[in-house]
Amino acid sequence: MERRSRRLFARLVDDKSASATARAEYEIFKGMPPAARVDRTWDNGTEASLHMLVDEALGMLTYFADPYSSWQRGGNENRNGRIRRYLPKGTSFEDLTQDELDAIVGEINDTPMKLLGYKTPNEVWDEEMAKLQSKQADPKRGCGHFLGDNHAAIPWL
Repeated sequence: MERRSRRLFARLVDDKSASATARAEYEIFKGMPPAARVDRTWDNGTEASLHMLVDEALGMLTYFADPYSSWQRGGNENRNGRIRRYLPKGTSFEDLTQDELDAIVGEINDTPMKLLGYKTPNEVWDEEMAKLQSKQADPKRGCGHFLGDNHAAIPWL
């Protein structure tokens, strides 16, 4: 989930391994402008143990919540709850397709939120991307945090 817009991004992974998770993260983040992919926050699961590969490849930072402190990732936990409305605990993901997951994520991202002034996460995301584009088009205005890509740092892709 992107913090400013609350836009959700999700990919199916083959398993819970760190390499599958890192590949999915890379696929999600590589399509974003560098200024939109500054950092992310994980809990302390082993699936995040290869975070440094994505960090290095895409110029990102990773933060980890303290153990048993899910409130430190409140936005993420809220989004997990929204997904669970469609896929309740105990639901098998074996037959879930990426298209089906994309439809769920799309519906969530098209739901207005009070926190966003009753705009949808997609609307706010589009506004923020337009701002980034205008800043990049006018170098005098600056672009805030800007890190480039280092795709060579990911030999496993």
